[in-house]
Amino acid sequence: MATSRAGPSVPKPPVVQPGTGNNILVNPCQRANPAVESIRNVGKEFGDIVPDFQVGRTTAVLFLSLKYHRLHPEYIHQRIEALGQSYNLRILLLQCDITEHQEHIRELTKICLINNLTIMVAWNADEAGQYLSTYKQFEHKPPNLIRERVERTPAAILRAALTGISKVNKTDVETLRTSYGSFANIARASTDQLSQLPGFGPKKVARMKDAFDRPFRNATTSALDFHVTSSRGTRTPPPLTAETTPSASIGKGKVKEGEASGQESSNLRLSGTSQAATVSTARPASPVWDIELDLNSPSPDASEQSTEIEAAAALKRGRDSSPAWDIELDLDEDEIEEAARDTKRARV
Repeated sequence: MATSRAGPSVPKPPVVQPGTGNNILVNPCQRANPAVESIRNVGKEFGDIVPDFQVGRTTAVLFLSLKYHRLHPEYIHQRIEALGQSYNLRILLLQCDITEHQEHIRELTKICLINNLTIMVAWNADEAGQYLSTYKQFEHKPPNLIRERVERTPAAILRAALTGISKVNKTDVETLRTSYGSFANIARASTDQLSQLPGFGPKKVARMKDAFDRPFRNATTSALDFHVTSSRGTRTPPPLTAETTPSASIGKGKVKEGEASGQESSNLRLSGTSQAATVSTARPASPVWDIELDLNSPSPDASEQSTEIEAAAALKRGRDSSPAWDIELDLDEDEIEEAARDTKRARV
């Protein structure tokens, strides 16, 4: 009777179906993941699920190590394809365990944007386990639980406004409130009055006065020249100058003569006698440009201009221009025949 020599088999942890309890469901392929051992304060169990971790009924987590992604870049695409459109909240928990990680994180961020995933970056296994525990603990908590609580009382609003000034703390705000009673009185207080308060030095007083006296409009908006009338507050156009006059820019582009004359006449009517000198000194309009003439025929003055340029260059050199070189004139018939015979002999 033959006996089996194989050693005793090690039982594997049971794989259960996803339940409705308060445990984090873990995919069996994540058994050796150190992040599983870092999950604390919540239970965990292995289940037959598609994602790596299920931290809620509608929340799934895919785990990816950058070191593994660098060796197998196709793995994340296969996992996303297997996940499909399941789960409302889909998270990619990324463990950054390499030094050159910028390009990889940028690539994975684009993949998450396309496939409706939220990317979370952890720098070690403990941080990844903490993220998983937090998602499970806040599964049934309302979103406003982690929202900053802002008080709406007048004292809280005054405190938030004044502490926005550098070097002003909550104790200084209470000092100002008890001394002046309102925000308007604090803003109208002089430098000498603020300097007499305890805890207010020259630098703190200077910062407060700068915050209260600085105009809301900065240098950029103040540079805009708005001419406002005294009663109705309507905008009036700025006075015309040589730079802003439309007629001064007529010669810059190639426009038609009719349009140029029309613009000059309208500018003369608008500007009056004060702009007569500016219009008269403007550059005349360019002639009409015929593109067909330029493309289909040479310029009539091209040959004359080239001749004048060559003559000027010759005078500058102090000698006459060289005659045209004709290669047929330079080679005699005997030389041509001799060259042909040499070529035949070379071929033979």
